[in-house]
Amino acid sequence: MTPTILQSERLHSPKTSTLALARHVLTIEANEIEALAKRLNASFELAVQLILHCKGRIVVSGMGKSGHVGGKIAATFASTGTPAFFMHPAEASHGDLGMITSTDVVIALSNSGESDELINILPTIKRIGAKVISITGAANSTLAKESDIHLSAQVSQEACPLGLSPTASTTAALALGDALAVCVLNCRDFSAEDFARSHPGGNIGRRLLTRVKDVMRTGNAIPKVKDGALLSTALNEMTKKSLGFTAIINPAKEPIGIFTDGDLRRTFTKGIHTRTAKINDVMHANPSTITPNQLAVEAVEIMEQKKINSLIVVDDAGKLVGAFNMHDLLIAKVV
Repeated sequence: MTPTILQSERLHSPKTSTLALARHVLTIEANEIEALAKRLNASFELAVQLILHCKGRIVVSGMGKSGHVGGKIAATFASTGTPAFFMHPAEASHGDLGMITSTDVVIALSNSGESDELINILPTIKRIGAKVISITGAANSTLAKESDIHLSAQVSQEACPLGLSPTASTTAALALGDALAVCVLNCRDFSAEDFARSHPGGNIGRRLLTRVKDVMRTGNAIPKVKDGALLSTALNEMTKKSLGFTAIINPAKEPIGIFTDGDLRRTFTKGIHTRTAKINDVMHANPSTITPNQLAVEAVEIMEQKKINSLIVVDDAGKLVGAFNMHDLLIAKVV
């Protein structure tokens, strides 16, 4: 038998612990990333500055597994405020090089640094005038030497027991790409709200873009009674509006209190007569409020901190303009 077959049989032997092998793979990849972090130098800072001042777009390219990594790196840049896309190097020589302009920066990935498809398009990229950042595992490779900036993603070993499948090397390249994107993000003061604008269709976008005014109930749907009203009137209002509470407002329409389902249970335990009691005798004064333009996630934070299930919404003048509860936030998929 050949050595490869013998090694393969050994790997699939019942004596080999799956968990032990998995831990070994993860340890190798973690160690390689740690070593990569220690090797970072001024070239990385130059690459960040080149991307930061790019007037065009970031064009990421790579073949095979490097191409898959490159696609993710391009997506990370695009979602964090840096226009970017992936260009397949084989397709590039058949017309896709027209995507590149002189104001672009090309990030080329190749573990060997000798991928024919990338090497073949380098002269054209340079004639166009785009700058090239290469990420390779070989500092003396053609791609590394012909790039404006080279970043080393060299690893001492692959996590694959055969030493053949790109594992640790692709992880290192991916981590290096993430580091570039995050550093550029940081230099641009890219905010969570900026991030949400790139993700309007997902949970992140909903959480970071939804405002209180988008979920609150308004007009006749707001449960409210006047200062001095009977408790029985407040209970009728709570039943009709089905929010689990009612606001108590003064003549200026400012909320001065709140009465909830929980308060009602506590009222019964105290033996208070619901037909004759006044709402002011049982309400919570100075209720928590929020404004329409605040983010809905801020409402979630307030509700969690104060252990409440509903909030009153007031305008800048402090007048009641809306109300909502946790169920409304769940429907809006903010929580």
